[in-house]
Amino acid sequence: MSMQSHLAELERRHQEMERKIEDAQLHPSTDSLKLADMKRQKLKIKDEIERIRQDVTLH
Repeated sequence: MSMQSHLAELERRHQEMERKIEDAQLHPSTDSLKLADMKRQKLKIKDEIERIRQDVTLH
C-alpha cells in the first residue's frame, strides 16, 4: 500500500468515526464510556495521520 493510499484510508476512517460520534451524541441512551472510546479511536487515527504527514514532509 502506498503512503498516499494509506493516508487516504486513514482520513476515510477518521471521517467515519466523526459520523459515528455525532450519531451517538444524538441519542441520549448512548453509553458515555462507549462514546469516550470512540473519541479515543478517532484521536488515535488523527495522530497517525499527522505522524505520516510529518514523515512525508521531512523526507
